[in-house]
Amino acid sequence: MSFSPIIPSTGIVGWNFLQSTYDKQFETFSKDPVLDRETDYFAEKIGEVTSVDDLMADRRLLQVALGAYGLDDQIDMKALVEKVLREGSTADDALANKLGDDRWVQFAEAFGFGPGETPKTSDSEAMANISFTYQVQSFEAAVGEQDHSMRVAMYGEREMLELANDETSNDTKWYNVMGQPAIREMMETALALPKDMGQADIELQLTIFQDRASSVFGTDQIADFADPEKMEKLVHTYLARSQIAQFEASISSASTALMLLR
Repeated sequence: MSFSPIIPSTGIVGWNFLQSTYDKQFETFSKDPVLDRETDYFAEKIGEVTSVDDLMADRRLLQVALGAYGLDDQIDMKALVEKVLREGSTADDALANKLGDDRWVQFAEAFGFGPGETPKTSDSEAMANISFTYQVQSFEAAVGEQDHSMRVAMYGEREMLELANDETSNDTKWYNVMGQPAIREMMETALALPKDMGQADIELQLTIFQDRASSVFGTDQIADFADPEKMEKLVHTYLARSQIAQFEASISSASTALMLLR
C-alpha cells in the first residue's frame, strides 16, 4: 500500500487523533492502486459467480470475500470455507453456527449458497457493501502494522456495536466475544484477565467475563455497550491497560538486557 495511516502517538492520545482524522485518512487509503484493483475486480466478476465452486475457484474473489469479514487468514483452509458456504447459516447444525464466531455466520449469509437460500452474488448493492467492508478491514490492517492495539480497538469497537444490537441472548453474545480473537483480546485486556484463561472450562470463562465486566463497567449486558459512553469507556480502558502492559514489557526487557551486560 502506498499510503500508511498516520498515528502520532500510542494509547488514548493516538486513538483520539485517529478518530478525528479517520474520514480523511480512510478516503486517501481507499484510493490506493492495489486496493482499487482488487475491489474493481470483485465488482466486475462477483456477479458471474453462481455457485460455491465458482467462488472457491477464484482466489482473488475469495480474498476479498473473506477479508471483508476479517477471515482472510483462513483463505488456505479450503475445506472449512467451502463447507461453511455450502451449509449456509439457516440450519442450527450448519457449521457456521457451530464455530462460535459470528464472522462465519455473516460470511455464509452474505453469499446465500446454503440449502433453501437464494444466492446474493447478483445483488450489486450487497456485493458493494462487501467490497466497502473489505476496504475498512484493509485500513484497519494497515493501522495494525503500526500499532496493534489501535487495530484491535477499531475492530473491537465496530464488532461490539454489532453484537450489542444483535437480538441473540446475552450469553450467546459473550460466547461470540470469547470466540473472536480480537474482541476477546480487547475485553481480556480491559478486564485485566489472564490470557491463559482460555484453557478453563467455557462455562467458567463466561462467568468470569460477566462478573468482571459487572465490576469494571457496571454491567455484564453486551447490549449496554450500544451506549456511546459505555463503548468509549471500554475502548479507553483497553488502550490504557494495553499501553501500561507495553511499558512494563519494555522495562522488563531493558532490565534483562542490563543484567546480561553485567
